[in-house]
Amino acid sequence: MQEALWAYRTTHRTPTQATPCSLVYGVETVLPLEHQIPSLRLAIQEGLTKKENARPCLEELESLDEKRLEAQQSLECYQARLSRTFNKKVRLRSFQVGDQVLAVRRPIITSCKSGGKFTSKWDGPYVVQEAYSSGAYKLVNTDGMRIGPINGKF
Repeated sequence: MQEALWAYRTTHRTPTQATPCSLVYGVETVLPLEHQIPSLRLAIQEGLTKKENARPCLEELESLDEKRLEAQQSLECYQARLSRTFNKKVRLRSFQVGDQVLAVRRPIITSCKSGGKFTSKWDGPYVVQEAYSSGAYKLVNTDGMRIGPINGKF
C-alpha cells in the first residue's frame, strides 16, 4: 500500500501539470534511485553548506502559492477541455406532454439472480404527464401511477 501511495504522490499529473508531493511541499521528492545513481540535483545539494542550501529551499517555499495557483489554473483548463469533449457527444432530448417514454430502472445494477445481464435496464412504457422547463418530467404508467419528477436524461 505504501509503495502505491509513493508512486501516486511522485507521479506527474496531467490536470495539474505537477506531482501531488511538489504541490504540498514545494519541491520534487528525492527518489530512492537518485541515492543509488547520483543525480545532478543531489550532487549540487551535497556541495552546498546548510546556509547555501536553505536559501533555495526558502525561495521554493515562497513560490509555492504561485505554483499552486498555476496548478489550479491548469486543472480548470483541463476540466473545461474534458467538458467540451464530453458535451460533443451529448444528445439533448426533449419530450412533449403525451409522449411515450422508457425510464432507467433504479437501481441500475440489478442482481444476477433475477436474470443477470439479460434483464432490461428500462421500465415502462410511461406517458409524459408534465414537462418542466428544467428538463424534468412527471410520468404516468399505464395503471395511472405517477412517477417523478424525473430528470430527462433518465
